[in-house]
Amino acid sequence: SAPRCHLNKHLLDVRVLKGEPAELSCTVSKDKVTGTWFKDGLKLTSMDGVFFEKEGLVHKLIINKVEDIHAGKYRFEGGDIKTEASVFVEDPPQVDEVLLKNLSVPTVAKAGQKVKIKIPFEGRLPVRATWLKDRMELVDDTRICVDKTETFTMLSISSSERKDCGDYKVRLKNDSGVLEINFKLVVTDKPQPPAGPIKIVESTANDITIEWKPPKDDGGKPLQRYIVERQQVGKNDWVTLGETLRSCTTFTTNKVEQDMSYYFRVRAVNAEGTSDALESDEVKAVSKASPGAPDPPEIVSASRDTITISWKAPRKTGSSQIVGYIVQKRKKGTMAWLPVNSVPIADKKLKMTNLKKGLQYEFRVAAVNAAGIGDASEPSQPVFARDSMESPGQVQDLKVSSSDSTSVTLTWKRPEAKDGSDVKGYDVEMRSSNNLNWAKCNTLPIEVTTYTVKGLQAKEMYFLRVRALNDSGPGEAAELEACIEDTPPVVSPRLLIDDTVKSLLVIKAGNTIRVNIPFEASPDPVVTWLKDGLPLPNQATINTKDGTTQLLIGAAELTDSGTYTVELQNGLGKRETFSFQVQVTDIPQSPGPIQLEENVPNTVTITWEPSASEKWENNLYYTVLKRESQKGLWHVVGDLIYTNKFTFTKLIPGRDYYFRVVAKNNLGASGPSESVQPWRIRKPKAEFQVKPQKYRRVNQNQPPRFLVPLKPHVVTTGSECRMSCAVGGHPPPKITWYKDNSDLSNDCTYFCTNDFGVCSLVVLHVTKHDEGEYMVEATNELGRASSKAFLTIKGNN
Repeated sequence: SAPRCHLNKHLLDVRVLKGEPAELSCTVSKDKVTGTWFKDGLKLTSMDGVFFEKEGLVHKLIINKVEDIHAGKYRFEGGDIKTEASVFVEDPPQVDEVLLKNLSVPTVAKAGQKVKIKIPFEGRLPVRATWLKDRMELVDDTRICVDKTETFTMLSISSSERKDCGDYKVRLKNDSGVLEINFKLVVTDKPQPPAGPIKIVESTANDITIEWKPPKDDGGKPLQRYIVERQQVGKNDWVTLGETLRSCTTFTTNKVEQDMSYYFRVRAVNAEGTSDALESDEVKAVSKASPGAPDPPEIVSASRDTITISWKAPRKTGSSQIVGYIVQKRKKGTMAWLPVNSVPIADKKLKMTNLKKGLQYEFRVAAVNAAGIGDASEPSQPVFARDSMESPGQVQDLKVSSSDSTSVTLTWKRPEAKDGSDVKGYDVEMRSSNNLNWAKCNTLPIEVTTYTVKGLQAKEMYFLRVRALNDSGPGEAAELEACIEDTPPVVSPRLLIDDTVKSLLVIKAGNTIRVNIPFEASPDPVVTWLKDGLPLPNQATINTKDGTTQLLIGAAELTDSGTYTVELQNGLGKRETFSFQVQVTDIPQSPGPIQLEENVPNTVTITWEPSASEKWENNLYYTVLKRESQKGLWHVVGDLIYTNKFTFTKLIPGRDYYFRVVAKNNLGASGPSESVQPWRIRKPKAEFQVKPQKYRRVNQNQPPRFLVPLKPHVVTTGSECRMSCAVGGHPPPKITWYKDNSDLSNDCTYFCTNDFGVCSLVVLHVTKHDEGEYMVEATNELGRASSKAFLTIKGNN
């Protein structure tokens, strides 16, 4: 006989977006097979937008534009073959592209204005809308209201305030997916008052100088200026003294009279208006009676026995003539000042002898007049009580460590110990090859043993020398010559983005964010990093060298999610940028408590509170598992669930069911949330009576007999097996099932039914252990009958 036709390729389930085309196809082994298509058990003859095609061995069902009506289970039958698959129509939330583009620009409102942001959407209902601000869900209050209908969601703020500024997110979610819309709201207002208190920097008989701090909030617009006003104590009028630029927070006025008291106030101004005022305490314009502080004293000479200092009179002598000076000393590194003279000296020079050899000292001076001792000067330069030393020796190992077209970097070592133990610093000098005069490169002594000489000309020869310094002056110079290399060609900044640089990074919270961006440019460009268009947070560090710039965040937090941008720019204005997304996530938190309900007879609907991770996790879904005893194995019954509800239908009356729900994302699964009590549908009791038929009373009692015997079964691992037979006899026989001669009456793994003589044994989730010979035995008072069949288990691959 000719070989039977079989399937080379089965139908496969299809998930398709609403409005998109879809195709189901299978391949048979014979060309002359004519097949029939069914949908949800009904034969398909014609359906809008659905076409059938046959190309050789391939049979196709094509849907041009999928609608909700096209969802369902499809079956293809032809000859001895049959295959089926489902079409799932996905209709996730969608928002108009023009609206999304408009929301990419920050929404700006003035304080007090009403703000309404309406977002119409489409998608399969129900659509759940959640509004978040700075990652926290918005709740209604006296000012803020969130509305939602079946076609739009809207945020209303009755009177906007500065605290409403921030990053907002709208999350639209249904059973087909999630859509998130981000936008920024900026509320502008007049500034807050300048930060106080107002300090009196100086008060004399002729002028008063005040100082304040900028406002803590500039109102969202740059400050333009400050307005300073004055009120004389005892009067009501405020007089405007003047204005200062936004960068200046001090003001000096000479519009005061000696011995009069005043109040001062300052207001900040931006484009939105003028702030409330910051007011000072009462200030009196009086001249200071005691002298001001002199300049720091200078060291005239030093030896192991004596140190001589000199100083100049203070610029402000106070209310009377200076009669003398008090000198104080302290050891370097200590805090306590000790008097050198107890009686004021008229001279402005003093030789001190009561010193300890080898110690380092500092000195300060205060002037004295009839009102008392004035303010002390700043300390002098520290000086040792010792004899003057020899000049330091020559620096060692002077060399050029690096150079480019405009600079040379020198390095050297200290003079030998016997010559350089008291080196206080270094001087670097240079001259070009056509100039005999040496020019000093540094203004202050160099404290380290390296220095970069800048501003040199390319292709030019230079002579450079370094001297060590101590209290005796400069030492002998070490000299070298250096030729400046030619200017390298200008290379415009270019980011070298390849496959190793990802446009989206998903990072687990607590892990390190490390991104290396290679680039090329000459001369070296200015590298700038931004997050969401703003400077990087403090925990981020940037390291740029050798043509690579690196972003490093040691322990990522959820707030580190966002758009990061690196920008290169050279001195000619050439610029290049690259942006990438960082999403910081974590293993989800567990779902909330589970509730079980029987909304439809013989089913159970599981609902649960959302996982808290839904607020920040875009790709979160749920998996539902069940088991049929407290110690049984858990089996997945629902996966990729984007809502908080699932209905399970394959219930067998009389059994206990336990359910658990876990939240999942790309990083893993949360801990489970489990049902507290088992779920059971009670087994219905069959109540019937057999009425004797008088006209057949002679043949009423019969021994058991099998009207339909058991048949052999071949099933795959994990599927369900139902073995059935039909039994006759009177009185109704007692039915007992056996596997390999073992009684199954008390084994809860098997489910037995007897409906008016039709007897079935159901095996759920078949395993290899269930393979064997099964026997059903029927007995009554007139006899016994049995039927046997073998169950064969095949692997599901």
